[in-house]
Amino acid sequence: MRKFKSAAIVAALLAAPAALAQESGTEGQAGHMAGQKASMTDLSILPQGCQDAIQQSGMPGMMQGMDMSGMMGGMEGMDEAQQASMQAMMEMNGPMMATHTIKDPDLAFHCGMIAHHAGAIAMAEVELKYGDDEESKAMAQKIIDAQGPEIEEMTAWVEKNTGQQ
Repeated sequence: MRKFKSAAIVAALLAAPAALAQESGTEGQAGHMAGQKASMTDLSILPQGCQDAIQQSGMPGMMQGMDMSGMMGGMEGMDEAQQASMQAMMEMNGPMMATHTIKDPDLAFHCGMIAHHAGAIAMAEVELKYGDDEESKAMAQKIIDAQGPEIEEMTAWVEKNTGQQ
């Protein structure tokens, strides 16, 4: 139980910059981020079967009422590329952490990897948009090309094995 609570606290800390950006009303990308909710309970990047299993674990309810936005600094001083990269990470971390509360290890694996791959794709898209190095951009494109189909394959597995087809 102690590990579970620690994981929840770490996840909340990772989601805190978005809440702080919303609170401070920072302009630019951070202002745009204020309208997006990158939190432990935003599981929209996951298939319904994963969301249902996380709900059954009781994890989202545990996160309600936890305000740790003051524990981490905002995104002031970050340039647009840094803010986009941070947003990609925040959108991945909460759902990825939540998937590890799923009791079925096979389902937890697939759901966690879907969140992980979605985050990798989001980070690769940041590289394509803001990066200058052609080798890095080529690697980013390889990640998008490889992990998109893997997300589809794992989503199909989740749907098949949770009756969500």
